[in-house]
Amino acid sequence: MFQTQLIQLAYQGLLMILLLSAPPVLISLIFGLVVAIFQAATQIQEQTLASTVKLVAVTLVLMIMGGWVGAQIMTFSQNIFDNFYLWSHS
Repeated sequence: MFQTQLIQLAYQGLLMILLLSAPPVLISLIFGLVVAIFQAATQIQEQTLASTVKLVAVTLVLMIMGGWVGAQIMTFSQNIFDNFYLWSHS
């Protein structure tokens, strides 16, 4: 019983990691692709340009989504602690 619940919580944790990391990764991917196309079209071969644009974009996404990400992590953590309390008293 405990083992199946633990596996389910691990699955939910991995799924949460995937969902919470998807927006910054996708934004980085999109901005990296746009900058790469721009660099190919203009023949600018500056490596720091792509890194700087992606860094700024990901930072803005994390600032905008920080409250939601924190709430999701807090809810998941509360769920884990509640389940551990229930398992220990069963």
